Amino acid sequence: MLEETIAGDSGPLAFFKAQHQAFAETLAARRGRDDLIDGLLEQAFSSFEGNVEIQSEGLPPLACHKGCATCCTLRVTATAPEILMIARYVRWASAALKRAEFDLEQRIVDADLVTRALGEEQRVTLRRRCPFIANGVCVIYPVRPLACRGHASYDKRACVEAAAGRAENIPFSAPHMTVRSLIQHAMQSALRDAGYAFGAYELNQAVCMALADQNLLAQWIVGKDVFADALATEVSLEEMASTFDTLKTAGSAG
Repeated sequence: MLEETIAGDSGPLAFFKAQHQAFAETLAARRGRDDLIDGLLEQAFSSFEGNVEIQSEGLPPLACHKGCATCCTLRVTATAPEILMIARYVRWASAALKRAEFDLEQRIVDADLVTRALGEEQRVTLRRRCPFIANGVCVIYPVRPLACRGHASYDKRACVEAAAGRAENIPFSAPHMTVRSLIQHAMQSALRDAGYAFGAYELNQAVCMALADQNLLAQWIVGKDVFADALATEVSLEEMASTFDTLKTAGSAG
């Protein structure tokens, strides 16, 4: 949970509050505009990359590299802005990918049919590759969600062993996980305060929904929870809202 990342340390808490304020300003400046998601995610991704680099100074190099998709069997959740941007990117890339005999939209639909009712452990056991992977490469890499950006390992062999069910412990990068959590939660908190749907949604199912209806962006911009059917329910919206309220007031005088 997010509370655990700030225990005994005012630094991450201050970072969360600063990120929340920055997202709130972006939401106010771009309210009702089609480029709202662009502003939010440019901010989120830039802040993630810059802060991970700072927090990773002196740590071992990552084992992750282009062509390695060992962990890409995991269940991924994403926010509505991320899903809407991915759907837009998929529409843009689909024609070129089809010429290369790679039907991305159909792959997403097929993956959703198989994995929709499966939890994290079941998906790993199934070992079905993420539909966005082609020849070991993520075809939506520029717009990949924060969940993917925050999942990084120092040991490729450990990842391979875990994917095969022969190991449980993987030396993940703590900076990647922590920075991702703080930024994503700050964005969700700001979305909630501004009256937008702020949940996290199962990626494949939600992207299918966005591809099937190009009007979802306009509906989400006016406050509708367009991906409600794909909502991840491990943590309720009420619990998330309570956590956000606690974080926003933590450390305040009086």
